[in-house]
Amino acid sequence: MGDGRFEAAVSEVVRGIAPGEAMTYGEVAAEAGHPGAGRAVGNLLRRTATPLPWWRVVGADGWLRRPVRAEQARLLAAEGVAVTASDRVPTRPAGAGT
Repeated sequence: MGDGRFEAAVSEVVRGIAPGEAMTYGEVAAEAGHPGAGRAVGNLLRRTATPLPWWRVVGADGWLRRPVRAEQARLLAAEGVAVTASDRVPTRPAGAGT
């Protein structure tokens, strides 16, 4: 998955997440054609220089991730996403969007 095709596919999916919505790393991986590659999606979002709305991608069951949890919560809230006290957000239905 170290090739540009993976990065391009993930970037396309992440760009397609509408403001006010969120997807899990696993959902992004599956929609990008790489089911089971959720961890690789997270690694890519941490290292890419391409500007992507990374804050719309959350852990399984809507969990926000460290070390950027507070910033992610702020950015999601600015888009109207309800972040719970336990740092969770609703994710969009599988197959919706993009």
